[in-house]
Parts: sequence; structure tokens; C-alpha cells
Amino acid sequence: MTLGITQSVALLGLDGALVTIEVDIADGIPMYSLLGLPDAALNESRDRVRAALINSSESWPNRKVIVSLSPAWLPKSGSSFDLSIALAILIAQQALPQEPLNEVLVLGELALDGKIRAVRGVLPALIAAYKSGIKRAFVPQENLAEASLMTQMQIIGFTSLNEVLRFLRTGELAIAPQLELSVEDVGYQLDFSDVAGQSAARFAAEVAASGGHHLLLIGPPGAGKTMIASRLPTILPALNIDQALEVTAVHSIAGTLGNRSPMSRLAPIVSPHHSASRVAIVGGGSSVIKPGACSLAHHGVLFIDEAPECASGVLDALRQPLESGTVTIARSVGSLTFPAQFLLILAANPCPCGKYSGRGRACTCSSVQVRRYLGKLSGPLMDRIDMRVQVEPVTRVEMAQTELGEPSSVIAARVLAAREKAKARFIAEPWSLNSEIPSRALRTQYKPERAAMNFLHDELDKERLTARGLHKIIRLAWTLADLNGNTIPQLSDVKLAHRLREGSEL
Repeated sequence: MTLGITQSVALLGLDGALVTIEVDIADGIPMYSLLGLPDAALNESRDRVRAALINSSESWPNRKVIVSLSPAWLPKSGSSFDLSIALAILIAQQALPQEPLNEVLVLGELALDGKIRAVRGVLPALIAAYKSGIKRAFVPQENLAEASLMTQMQIIGFTSLNEVLRFLRTGELAIAPQLELSVEDVGYQLDFSDVAGQSAARFAAEVAASGGHHLLLIGPPGAGKTMIASRLPTILPALNIDQALEVTAVHSIAGTLGNRSPMSRLAPIVSPHHSASRVAIVGGGSSVIKPGACSLAHHGVLFIDEAPECASGVLDALRQPLESGTVTIARSVGSLTFPAQFLLILAANPCPCGKYSGRGRACTCSSVQVRRYLGKLSGPLMDRIDMRVQVEPVTRVEMAQTELGEPSSVIAARVLAAREKAKARFIAEPWSLNSEIPSRALRTQYKPERAAMNFLHDELDKERLTARGLHKIIRLAWTLADLNGNTIPQLSDVKLAHRLREGSEL
């Protein structure tokens, strides 16, 4: 028999499809034909596979070699098919038995010397294979930590083609060690106790973490906006197993797992520069569609500093994922949907020079310049922001205090308690955060007390609130009620939520 068969996976975003690699070796003019809609990187696999086989003391067939990737209509991309193609060629040459590779997923890029290199998207590929009934997989050793998260499968890591061949020919089995998910990330030592003063901004950060509400921090340079935003993950609850797998899968597709441990349960924080393009923020690409910053911040924090300096249309591209929690990218090669359920934190100076303040600081900007500067944050985007907080400069008295502020551990305990209250309240609902309550539910079983609703209706009648703004305030009031120990939002909770949304002093 001159036919060899192996299994691999083609990824389309976070979704994968099982691909069968068939190799037929026949008499005829020596050639190599690759079928099944391969991209440029996959077409180049011929030279990588040939060199890897020869340098691993195996023979290359001097005959007609046809490699078919089925289903043929599905586009395939990347170098993760190298190892599976090499093994299928050896099976077709009868240098390897077929049976050990039946129902086995094979992933890996081959170096010219036969080493197996890491590939992207291992975790989503394993999930797709498991759904198709595959229970065993060969992966690069460098991807073993990520692959071990798929505990339902037997995962074996290899460093070279020779190791794989030795295992298939002798039956020596290498069992992958069981790895436990870890909450802490090495080197992440930020803490809210480092922040001097800023009681209003600290409180807003706590509210944002408790209910999943979006936040805009406005203040002069050096006031502490970036310090507060960068410490938000330290007060967010640890990700559960399903959330951690989703986050790892997205980062694996994007190739950014080097910045994050695959076993981490710490909520991610992504801070793109204000000069980032729209594609970098929401995702995209021409031949290969990759997730953007808002998907990399899934179940975590997306922090954009100097928000008014972003290019036109970049921030407005976040309006759809802020509402739906997903990003759908349509290109000629296909349409992909990535998850994007994140907590948005924007930071901005009050004016171009940054010195505009209620304390009478020396601002050199005209009123027109101030309005034009903050006007770069569009009305529809600002309508989706739950809280706007003024961050005043730190005073000399606050800087001179020797007592540190509340540490992240104390704040995180309150955040977790508030989230547990919301989770218990929504036990029969498909959502678990106050920020996710649908508009219809806010008008029925999740209304604040009557006096609070009368206050909101008066604001709506005076056109100081939009319908979306009214719903945002009610959701925010539920979080404040959870933090204050109230069973339903009181008038005081709603008024405080209104001040937080309008940017008034607390």
C-alpha cells in the first residue's frame, strides 16, 4: 500500500475543522503536488519536510508524491501541518506502520534539521479535535504546557522528528505531566496600596470591577490614571477554568502566549498605544485573520491611555463589541467571530496642555480647544461609558502620608462579595454581572425603588438622559446596592450612579 493517512486541524478563528492528510506515492515523473487550498506557508512545507526527513536519516521518495488535505474546499494555512505530512509520507513509503497514527492528532512545524517548532492555536485545535472524537495528540514540546490544559486528551510532546519515529517504532510512551492552573502570574506585583490619594478614582475602579462597568478617567498628567488602570486586574476575581481556557485560546491564536502563562487565571490587561490602528484594536488581516486588542482583553481589561489622541474611527470601532461582547471580521477569505467581553478603561487629559483643572492651574488652552479636544471622544461612544471620573492632582499632604492605602487584597474581597451577590440574584438568568442585565429585565423584575425611578424619569423628561443612559445608571445602581448591602437600588444608589455617569464630584 502506497497510501499514508494522518490527522490535523485547520483553524478558522477559534473554531477548528478536522483535516485528513492523505499521501499517495506512485510511479511517474518525480514531483510533489499539494492539494486542498493551501496558503503560501503551507505550500512551502515541501522543502521543510524534505530537508527534515533527509536530516533525520530517512529517505525522500524519488517518485510522484501527491498530498491531499481534505475537506478540499476548506482553506488551510500555517506551518502546523508539517509533521503530519512528513509522517504520512513515511507511512506511504511503508517506513512506518499506519495503525499507531489512527485517530491521533498531529501538530508541529518542522525545522530543516528535523527539530519540531512551536505553532500557534494548539489549544483551540485540540478542542476541535476532541469534539470530532480524537482522544490522543502529538504536539511540539514547547506547546506542551498549553496543550496540557486539554485534560480530556492524552497529549505527548516531542522535540524532534527522530523522537516521534522512535516512539512509533518502539512503542515507548512519554506521559505528559499534569499541570495545575495557577492564579498568580510571575512578576505581577502591582498593588492598589501604591496609589496615593485618589479616593474617588479608587472607588470608581472598585465599582467597575464589581459590576463590569466601563470607566473614563479624566485628569492632568501624573495624577495616577495609568497607575489605577494597570492595577485593576489585581482586584478582579480569578478566572474560572472555562474562562481561562477561552483567554488562553485567543492568545494562542494571536501568538501572544509568550507574554502570559497558559495556566494563568489572572484576568488579562491589554494596553495598546494610542497610535494603534483600527485593525490592531478590533482584529483583522488579509490572508490570515487575527484577533485584536479587544479580543486579547477578553474577560479582562482593555486600557487605552491618551484616548483623545487615537486616530479617527479607532475608538468608535469599539462600539459594537461593547454592546455584543463579540467582534465579527469579514474579509474575502471568510468571516470570523472572536469573543470580546472586556472592561474598557479610557484615560484622557482634560485639555491639550493637560493643566485644565478646577483648582485654577495655569492652563494655556482656550475654551474652544478644550471642547475640541474632548470632543474627539464621540457622543455614541461616551454614551456606552458607565462612569466618568475627574482625577485631580495629588496634593502635598497626600504625598507626605506614610500610611499606605487599601491593598488590592482588601478591595478584591469586597469585589468578590459583590459579584457573589449578583451571581446569586441571577442564578436563573443567562447572565451573571449587573452590567449584562438586558433592558427589558431592567423595566420589569430589576427596577429600583419607586422614588429612584421617578428621579430617573424626570431626568429623561428633561432630555438630560438617553434611554441607554437610563439603563446604564440602573445597572450601575445595582452594583452600588450590592456594595452597600441593599437588596434593591435605593434613591441614594441611583443618585450616586447618576453622578458617576455625569462626571460630577462625589
